[in-house]
Amino acid sequence: MLSKIKAFFIKLKELLYQYKKTTVTLGSIFLFWLFFFHYTDVNEVAICRNIVTGDMYLDSIPGPNITAPWVQVAKIDTRPQRLCIECNCRNINCFLVSFDYRGWKDFVNKEGFRYYWWSNRFSFNMGHKKTYRGMDDILKSYAFDGSKYKFIKIEQRLSMN
Repeated sequence: MLSKIKAFFIKLKELLYQYKKTTVTLGSIFLFWLFFFHYTDVNEVAICRNIVTGDMYLDSIPGPNITAPWVQVAKIDTRPQRLCIECNCRNINCFLVSFDYRGWKDFVNKEGFRYYWWSNRFSFNMGHKKTYRGMDDILKSYAFDGSKYKFIKIEQRLSMN
């Protein structure tokens, strides 16, 4: 009986060791992914900011990328988006707009560096069919401004009749 109990505890000790080893491995992989890894999609660009040195650069190479943990990465979609002002007017109230990554420095000078997808996340537009969030709001404000900006490309002017 004593040998069975002893064998049980030896087996339990081995099992806990395997569990600990697996947990440490998975935890290390998760921390590596969280702090060192970012993925830039084909239709995205990433503005990277080194917190230590203050340097900023554009990452337009699609695929997985490894950065230092003190480098913040904000990804921006470059596909054209239809942005409209919700009204019952017969004027031009929609634009087909895309982010032009060649003017990213001008964009950062105007908006500053932050996670743009998080912008306006807690805004609730009651009474409207659509709620714009993040980069849509930022692009919309510059598209309807009437000025020319290096970072915004107005593909087409649309009207909703």
